[in-house]
Formats: sequence, C-alpha cells, structure tokens
Amino acid sequence: MSSLHWKVVALVSILLQLCFCILVESNPSSHFDRVTWLPGQPQVGFQQYSGYVTVDEKKQRALFYYFAEAEIDPASKPLVLWLNGGPGCSSLGVGAFSENGPFRPSGEVLVRNEFSWNREANMLYLETPIGVGFSYSRDTSSYEGVNDKITARDNMMFLQNWFVKFPQYRNRSLFITGESYAGHYIPQLAQLMLEFNKKENLFNLKGIALGNPVLEFATDFNSRAEYFWSHGLISDSTYTMFTSFCNYSRYVSEYYRGSVSPICSRVMSQVTRETSRFVDKYDVTLDVCISSVLSQSKVLTPKQMGERIDVCVEDETVNYLNRKDVQLALHARLVGVRRWDVCSNILDYELLDLEIPTITIVRELVNAGIPVLVYSGDQDSVIPLTGSRKLVNELAKQLKLRTTVPYRVWFEGQQVGGWTQVYGNILSFATIRGASHEAPFSQPERSLVLFKAFLDGQPLPEAF
Repeated sequence: MSSLHWKVVALVSILLQLCFCILVESNPSSHFDRVTWLPGQPQVGFQQYSGYVTVDEKKQRALFYYFAEAEIDPASKPLVLWLNGGPGCSSLGVGAFSENGPFRPSGEVLVRNEFSWNREANMLYLETPIGVGFSYSRDTSSYEGVNDKITARDNMMFLQNWFVKFPQYRNRSLFITGESYAGHYIPQLAQLMLEFNKKENLFNLKGIALGNPVLEFATDFNSRAEYFWSHGLISDSTYTMFTSFCNYSRYVSEYYRGSVSPICSRVMSQVTRETSRFVDKYDVTLDVCISSVLSQSKVLTPKQMGERIDVCVEDETVNYLNRKDVQLALHARLVGVRRWDVCSNILDYELLDLEIPTITIVRELVNAGIPVLVYSGDQDSVIPLTGSRKLVNELAKQLKLRTTVPYRVWFEGQQVGGWTQVYGNILSFATIRGASHEAPFSQPERSLVLFKAFLDGQPLPEAF
C-alpha cells in the first residue's frame, strides 16, 4: 500500500474523529438518551429523549426524565417542565402517558394525543422525588424522610445537570407546570431557581401554572364539604356535621399523627358512605373503571386508596411501562423494585409537609415578577375550585393588584371552556369546564387552549 494511501486514510480518520468531537461538544450526552422508537408508536416528526440525570454521585441518586421536543420548530418554542403530585406519583405515567404527552397506551400500541402540549412547547416530564417510577438510589436510605426541601433541591440539581446534556436549552424561556401536590413542588423549586440566579443566571423562568394545586392546606381541604354538598354527594345533616364537628383538614392532620378522634371517624365514615366508593372523587361526573386502583389519592384522601378510579387508562399505562421492550427503548431500569408503579411504594415522604402553606411562596414569586396561573378542573372534589379561587383572590388583595380581566367566561371553539379572572396581568385564575383533577386527561382540547394562552401571556379567548 502506498504512503499516499496511508496519508489519505489517516486524514479521513482524523476528520471523522474531529466531526465526532464537534458533535459531542455541541450535544454532549443527549444523543445517548435519544429514543429512536417506542414499541407500538405511530410515525412522528419530533425527537424524543429519555434517561437519567444524576443528582447525587455519592449515593448514586438519579432522576428519570422523558422529553418530547415540540412537533414543529422546537428551536423557537419554550421549554416546559411538568410535575405530577402525590407526593410520590409519576409524571411519566400520569402526565406524559395519561394527560398531555404525545401518546397514550391502547392495548399493545400507542395512539397519538391530538391535543398534546408538545404542539406548543418542548415538554420535559420528571419522575420525582427519588423512588418514584424509574428514578432510584443505590442507597435505600435516600427513600426515608424525604420532604419538600429535599425534593426542591433535587429538582433544581436535575435541571442544572439536564442543561449540561441539552445546552441548547440553557437560555430558552422556561415554564414550570403541574398539578395537585405540585402546588408544593413547583413554587419551592421556582424559589430556589430565583435564589440561584442571583449568583449565576441560569434559569430563564417565565412563569408557573398550577392545576388543582395544594397551596394552603386548611383552605383547600375544607372547601370539600361545600363542594360535596352543593353537588349532591352528601346530605344536609352530614354537611352540618362536616362543618360543625370535624373539618377535613383536622381529620387529615389527626390521621397522619395517628390519633383520629372518635367524632372525626364517625363524620368521615358517614361522608364515605354517602359519597360512595363508586364515584371518582377526582371527577364527580366521570364513570369509573372498576378494575383500576390508582392513587394520587394516597396522600390527599387517606384511607381511600381504592377510590381514585379513572377510565382505565392507568391500567394500560402500567402494563405498557412494565414491558421489557418499552423499558429498553426508554433507557429505563428497575432498581430496588420489581415493577414500575404509578405511585411509589418505597418512598417515605414527610406527609406533614402538606400542612405548610406554599401560597406565601407564590406571593414572593409574583412580587419578583413571575407570572402565575392557578387553574381548576371544576369537577374535582379533592382540591375544589372554590378553595383555589379564594386563595388567588385573597393574594391579589394582599398584593394590591387591580383586576385587569374581570371574571368572565372563556371559549374553546364554540363552547364555553371555563371562567377566568386576571389580576395585574401577572396573577390569573381559570376554571376548565367539565375537567377533573387531571384536567388535560378529561378535557384535553380545553386544556391545550388554556396552556397556549398561558405560554403566550395572552388572556383566554373571549368569544368564538
């Protein structure tokens, strides 16, 4: 072989190595997380990624994520982090595969969600805290005594390290959205991000949206009695007992402290009998799927584990995410558990954190200029719209924000999508008509209209 040929071969080798190095530098490790195809998935034009981000090297603690880039022109679209609640329920299984992600399981295949939120944004779903879904720690003590502060720190560390994988998103407009106990997760994460930005300007936070959120324990939980009564779920006499002798926040506090009073036990037993375990408390108008036993209710409704019943999409999701070929495609693994569950069975969360209000942190965020949207599916009796609306209205008064959009209906197409009110063009409240606790699941089209308006910083549509 001639020396010229060897020189050509060497030159080509050098060029190939150089090209590879440039690729890795411009996209350091995200290409290893790229999902080429999910089993049963229809053809799509957007990129998907999933995998792990380490938040603690010493204890080998890693959080699992799923990322669906925007369907069209992802470089021009914002980044949105989605968090589900529980505490201890999966944003992958609930948010991505049941609510606003690009696919939903149907038997052996995935079907497209026509109203996926990645039509408007690059959607990042995070299984948090450690011990939820595919997220894990090699040190099992990490699952004990987990609380809101630990979760917030881990979530921020996740984002910092995720930006190392995806540096092209570092300066992108960032929104944080979620529901239920994410009313604790999101404000505390946003607060840490603003503090971090004082030292290093990393997070381009543009707003937060909280769906049926836990913001102030007593207000949120005690609004249930009136909701139950006004929707015909309990009798007049039970409503009187509910409000006179044992409110719901007292019952939950006593339950988690292990000392439920006899009168509270009697009142709650009567409430349970009358509301019926065959009515989904997260959507009082929705028919139930008898086989399904999901539970974001594990904390929000103690002693009613079997009562969070949807219309069977959860069964499909559990079956799908426990398939070995699916886990391989997602770069996921089971560590310390035998199967993937919607809500964690190994996480020991500090449940009394539930009683610490986060509406005070929301106030700090609004004062710092961060737009906040609180929205409510109006068929949810667990965190009813009445409590959320009251908290937002009181917050607006404290901040002396004038009403910029008076309470009115908003439209999706030719139908009323819900009601809304805006204060000072920075604090908003909205209902989604006919929606459950998991609004994007039960009212996907209306939820997408609300989501787009939130991202655009525009009022919800006034008329069709």
